[in-house]
Amino acid sequence: MANTEYGDISPRTAAFAAKEMLKRGIPYLVLEKFGQARPLANKSSKVQKFRRYSSLALATTALTEGVTPTAKQLAAVDVTATLQQYGDLVTISDVIIDTHEDPVLREASEVLGEQAAQTIETIRFNVLKAGTNVQYSNGTARNAVNTEMTLADQRKATRTLKRQNGRAITSVVKSTPSYGTEAVAPSYVGLIHPDMDAIIRGFAGFVPVEKYGTMTPHEGEIGKVEDVRYVCSTIFASFANGGGTKGAMIGTSAADVYPTLIVARDAYGIVPLKGGASLSPAVVNPKPSDSDPLAQRGHVSWKSMQTAVILNDAFMVRIESSVTD
Repeated sequence: MANTEYGDISPRTAAFAAKEMLKRGIPYLVLEKFGQARPLANKSSKVQKFRRYSSLALATTALTEGVTPTAKQLAAVDVTATLQQYGDLVTISDVIIDTHEDPVLREASEVLGEQAAQTIETIRFNVLKAGTNVQYSNGTARNAVNTEMTLADQRKATRTLKRQNGRAITSVVKSTPSYGTEAVAPSYVGLIHPDMDAIIRGFAGFVPVEKYGTMTPHEGEIGKVEDVRYVCSTIFASFANGGGTKGAMIGTSAADVYPTLIVARDAYGIVPLKGGASLSPAVVNPKPSDSDPLAQRGHVSWKSMQTAVILNDAFMVRIESSVTD
């Protein structure tokens, strides 16, 4: 078989391999469900443009009979996002392939798939946690934070979203290559680290997912409090030692600060290349070459073109708080 962009596997096999790669990684791919998914077609551009139109002032003046009011102009706000390429590979020797009873190539693919998903999710979260709409559990800056998040903090965040016309999320992106959507019960979504789990469960009115009845939980969801459904992932990590005096909080030299993102509809966009997981695997079997005349080395790899972008800071609030050790 001729060597292709997928190494020694065909495009059809590569599509299957990408799906298999992400089986271990799916639990980490949370963010793409709640943002605007705007994939770029292959060989089109590295830049995606998101456009929204500003709201119009209210028409509170009564019309005059026979007089046409002055027409207003739509004001467009464009937000652009530029794709970046990421990837990694592992080397597989001919000895390992020949002597190990385990399916080494499959295991390597699964491990790489998990790494790819974690990488993509981390890149996206790093963009989102840099938003400017922020509130603190105590103090007026991150370096003062050393108390836990409270239900009052959540209510303040949702009140902020509602005042800024941040709408509840009513549909999510399906985990399929088509990037279609499916309807869900209206709510805001809270993105938290597992260290925050017990705090959220302790809020008055917390409803765990096992008591949802007919409502289907999101991947990683632990439950809901009032109009916020909380989704948990280790990717949503803290700012280590970023807070105030450690005291009884988790941290070493200072309290760790945990960002909890309360997200409304259309807060951010996800831009992969070619849609779906946008993951390109490659397998190169050991074979003779100038650099490897004895055919001792092959490799399994992945690469992906990805980016994320905040579309409207007003539609996402970051609550910064600490967690008791």
